[in-house]
Amino acid sequence: MTEPANNQSPPWLMPANAVAALALALGWAYWPTFRNMSERWSTNAQYSHGWLVPLFALGLLYARRDMFLMTWSPRNWWGAALIACALAIRWAGALVNFHWLDGFSLLPLLAGVAFLVGGKPLLAWSWPSIFFLLFMIPLPYRIEMALGNPLRHLATVSSTYVLQSLGLPALAQGNVIHIQEAKMGVVEACSGLSMLMVFVALAVAVVFLIRRPLWEKAVLLASAVPIALLANVARITVTGVLHVTVSSAFAEAFFHDFAGWLMMPLALVLLWVELKYLAWLLVTPAPFLARNGALAPAVSNAGPA
Repeated sequence: MTEPANNQSPPWLMPANAVAALALALGWAYWPTFRNMSERWSTNAQYSHGWLVPLFALGLLYARRDMFLMTWSPRNWWGAALIACALAIRWAGALVNFHWLDGFSLLPLLAGVAFLVGGKPLLAWSWPSIFFLLFMIPLPYRIEMALGNPLRHLATVSSTYVLQSLGLPALAQGNVIHIQEAKMGVVEACSGLSMLMVFVALAVAVVFLIRRPLWEKAVLLASAVPIALLANVARITVTGVLHVTVSSAFAEAFFHDFAGWLMMPLALVLLWVELKYLAWLLVTPAPFLARNGALAPAVSNAGPA
């Protein structure tokens, strides 16, 4: 005698239980990795954005909720291969004492879990958020130094040139800008590396969310780096102008306390202007709009032929 249909478990219950069990296991296994990354986020100003990256990743999942399918596809055992690859990457990182690989292994691991539990539909929904977690992993020290010093020099030289173009007596000496009797040191925290990483992460999030042709998204991603550098140069330049027009004490307070908060809104405004300019300059083909639902209201409101 068969059991009544109302005693059967919901179809999503087994995947949900599997996800919960895997989440607990992965949280326990990767707890030292999370602890090391959180220490960098708390002690290094260049990585303080790491606390926000998981929240942005969850926001991406919510923004793509229309792609989430409650009817799970059969499990794809290629996910187990991805999990094995992630564990191999983590083992290699521990073997050579390369902590970045430890954090990076979390990405193929999550992709493998999604593929294993929910098949292609779950992976297609979640992969942008999984990729976005890359921005919470602190850079290796050698790469950080290799990028930080050239960025400091570029910010110093560019800001000095802009100040001279404004008619102010500015002179660069190393990573120090002399302007009248004042000295502005472009220290490591002001190299723009943190701004660069944060803004590239935001540009990637925008690219995932907007409905634009692929080449326009590529243009937005390519412009993220110069926009971030431009915002940092604007911060240093405005500080130099305040040294001359107001006072050195006010300029230092602005540079360290207020200007850092203004850099990101300025960069986002520039990105928004770029999006508007591309929309004004170019006409998006109608087939692309139809595929992405932009023509749906017009079609639905049309009367019978």
